[in-house]
Amino acid sequence: MAESTPETHVIDFRAAEQLLAARDPRGAVKLLDSVVAAHPENTAARLLRARAFFAAAQLRAAELEFQLVLEREPDNAFAHFALARTYERTARPDQAVRHFRLAAALDPKPEYVEAARFDVDDA
Repeated sequence: MAESTPETHVIDFRAAEQLLAARDPRGAVKLLDSVVAAHPENTAARLLRARAFFAAAQLRAAELEFQLVLEREPDNAFAHFALARTYERTARPDQAVRHFRLAAALDPKPEYVEAARFDVDDA
């Protein structure tokens, strides 16, 4: 096995992006595990790994990664949106709406605003 260096971590990160785009989320997770182990503070790697977990239907792992990203970057609209989608898939609509609304408040992209369901009565 080759020695792990910062350069190999960058290569692994980029390869993981490609694997995720090619719909191989489990392959992406494998590559990202070593990157995150070497650089646990790297929020970009954690966010990509969270997306890969979500795509692989490893929803508890995705939830934990998205939460960790949000602890470090509470204003990350995409992480709020993705965490909301994770809650939605695990049948937790109240938690999902909260994070959809946070995402929409942070970044009023049409898909965030639509998902936030501001026009629906909360009662």
